[in-house]
Amino acid sequence: MMSQTQVPTIFSRARREQREQRASVRIGTSWLYDAMQEDIGERLDFMRHEAKSALLVGHETSLLETALAASASNICSARTLDEEEPLPFSELNLLVSLARLDSVNDLPGALIHARNALAHGGLMIAQIIGAGSLTSLREIMLAADGDRPAARIHPQIDDRAGTALLQRAGFSKQVVDTHKLTVRYKSVTTLIDDLRDQALTSVLVSPAPYLGKSGLARAQAKFDELREDDGKVSETFQILTLTGWRYAFSDDCAAASRAIGTRYGDALT
Repeated sequence: MMSQTQVPTIFSRARREQREQRASVRIGTSWLYDAMQEDIGERLDFMRHEAKSALLVGHETSLLETALAASASNICSARTLDEEEPLPFSELNLLVSLARLDSVNDLPGALIHARNALAHGGLMIAQIIGAGSLTSLREIMLAADGDRPAARIHPQIDDRAGTALLQRAGFSKQVVDTHKLTVRYKSVTTLIDDLRDQALTSVLVSPAPYLGKSGLARAQAKFDELREDDGKVSETFQILTLTGWRYAFSDDCAAASRAIGTRYGDALT
């Protein structure tokens, strides 16, 4: 008997939900989620996809809810969801996930669950923080840790890996693309506070050690080194968009084969 492949535990589900709860009570902007929603809205307009039944998952989804209200008869939104288990939804015409799937342990499984929740002809659009993001913060944290670097930033997925994941999950007409958002910060504190406001801080299963005064001083020194002419530091967010459809091509082929076998069974045996 073959043993099942053990999924490595990289992220903590408890820390992930706690991060979301903390962000929900903070007074901050959701500029990143606003930008994601506007981008997805434009994609839906371009594709002219009618979402009669939609599930929107993310820290902030109100803009999409408003945009879809005129056409969708059933819209469900959720700040949190256990994507690694079968979703309590079916026959969805649209599933949107904002900055969620980059912090699940079993991403291939989560994508399969997302596909299974779609109706035939249903569409999934998932946006995550992709490879090449938070390059300035990565430099700052490496400097802060000194001779003992710690894991403080999540592993990041690139477009090639995204395409392979969609194919593995059985999506049709997969499209993966990236667009960059650049934000400028006046201090390390402002940068970290912004990540906390938008539920984007680390949820790695093993929390990184506290920096301490000396580590914070090194972080500040590196931030100062990265300052541009106006005194601010640029940070990059590479938004990776995974788009896939659920089509019944394989199911239709199987049904056709069964029909042919039934009608011409004697000739085929």
